[in-house]
Amino acid sequence: MEEDQVLENQQLPHDESSSLKANLTPDAVAETTTKKKKKKKAAKVAAVEDVVERIDAIQLTPEKEEEVEGEEGDASTGADGAKKKKSKSKSKKKKALAQTDPPSIPVKDLFPNGEFPEGETQAYKDDNVWRLTSEEKREQERLEKPMYNAVRQAAEVHRQVRTYIRKYAKPGVAMVDICETLEDKVRQLIDANGLKAGIAFPTGCSLNWVAAHWTPNTGDKTVLQYDDVMKLDFGTHIEGRIIDCAFTIAFNPVYDPLLQAVREATNTGVREAGIDVRLGDIGAAIQEVMESYELDINGKTYQVKSIRNLNGHSIGPYQIHAGKSVPIVKGGEQTKMEEGEFFAIETFGSTGKGFVREDLECSHYMKNFDVGHVPLRLAKAKQLLGTIEKNFSTLCFCRRYLDRLGETKYLMALKNLCDQGVVQPYPPLCDIKGSYVAQFEHTIYLRPTCKEVLSRGEDF
Repeated sequence: MEEDQVLENQQLPHDESSSLKANLTPDAVAETTTKKKKKKKAAKVAAVEDVVERIDAIQLTPEKEEEVEGEEGDASTGADGAKKKKSKSKSKKKKALAQTDPPSIPVKDLFPNGEFPEGETQAYKDDNVWRLTSEEKREQERLEKPMYNAVRQAAEVHRQVRTYIRKYAKPGVAMVDICETLEDKVRQLIDANGLKAGIAFPTGCSLNWVAAHWTPNTGDKTVLQYDDVMKLDFGTHIEGRIIDCAFTIAFNPVYDPLLQAVREATNTGVREAGIDVRLGDIGAAIQEVMESYELDINGKTYQVKSIRNLNGHSIGPYQIHAGKSVPIVKGGEQTKMEEGEFFAIETFGSTGKGFVREDLECSHYMKNFDVGHVPLRLAKAKQLLGTIEKNFSTLCFCRRYLDRLGETKYLMALKNLCDQGVVQPYPPLCDIKGSYVAQFEHTIYLRPTCKEVLSRGEDF
């Protein structure tokens, strides 16, 4: 009897608990269940966080490692109370390449993602404003991205080389040294590779009354002088996509108005250019700006004149003059610019007659773009043509380039190629002796949505 009573007393707490649970309302039961679930969830989250912390402790990023290292170093102290630095090897960050001075790193290494700087963009005017927001035209540009990157790479090379050569070209430096230094830098920065990448045409460094197409032949001793006005016209190309860009250097400030007139005339031509624009209208706008300037030289006032028989031009793959001319004087040219075309907008201002003629020793040559097979009798001419086709194709070259390739005693063979119409000579173009000519030039591309001034830089 007593044993039964003891057993009954031992079960009492359980019975009381069951009794209490039975007496709870449904809401109270739900609340109790919810609290239990929350406690379980909190326990799981804490466990996960603990695992994450352990992983982070093992796999720290370089930034976190430095941060933790600093904190631990500050917190740890030695027996004498002095703080100890934690000796831990820090992983070094890979720094982005920066161009050297003088420049020597290929431009493609400075932009490892393959995206090269975009040139200055200008919106089209009037009936072509809609192009900027056209989804169809934007998609067209996305498809052309590889070509854009090629020509932008060539443009970036041009910018970096001309920035350097401005510092290098000083009075007292031989003209041949200026040209060869410039060309060597182009080869370095563009990572010259035969006809895939390199110099698009010889460096023009025409002085004073010589407007264009002069570069020193081997052995020329001409030295740049303080009172010279030098036009530096050079080109770069990637896969035949040419950047044709020129500027003028003058040390004597008396020529500043001449340089300003030509620079503003070129910018006017760039601004007026666009899809469906008539070439004659661009020439009229250029001439109006150019001839609004004058300058004083030795007490005599000269009006700046546009050289009427020099023009800008369209550019094609491996073809510096692709058929269309952009005049720099008023005229009746009705031909229009079209979408997808490259143009060199170049202007020449002169204190002379404003008309050039061929003069002086020839240095520039180019294989005719459309020439077919021409039978050649002279063996040396055949061999020289092979050298030209292999190294230049239809890109312009000069005699210094043939010398560099090891060609010797080639003048008769070169004359024979010119006489047969296979190669075209381009002698220097000169205004009257004693006058001064300045030149500025930019390459533009008429994109489907807007106009891009590819060669634009901080200098001009």
